Amino acid sequence: MSKNLTPAQHRALKARAHHLEPVVIIGDAGLTPAVLHEIDVHLRSHELIKIRVFGDDRDARAAMIGTICEALNASPVQHIGKILVVFRPKPPETAKTTGKPEIASTRKRAARNGPRRTKRSYQG
Repeated sequence: MSKNLTPAQHRALKARAHHLEPVVIIGDAGLTPAVLHEIDVHLRSHELIKIRVFGDDRDARAAMIGTICEALNASPVQHIGKILVVFRPKPPETAKTTGKPEIASTRKRAARNGPRRTKRSYQG
């Protein structure tokens, strides 16, 4: 089930998506399980993605964005021409762990290494 966005969230997501490039392309085979899996993978890592559809039928593209959002519990943000924009927030446990090592704070560093020495302290 897709989530409804407030108008302010909708505007902010459209602005964020403006400079994005499509990460998934749906070809002549249509919306296959493999394509849905790729969209799910990209939504897990990016939250907001663009999808390009190579089909001329506007109604089919509108149906595709509805199917994608229902299947992946995402929200449709925008459908302009052959570009679909979809949003799904990251799960809380994924958002907390970024994979970057944490830098020790200045107090911890000072306690571990002693007081910081200045340039003049080395000259005397």
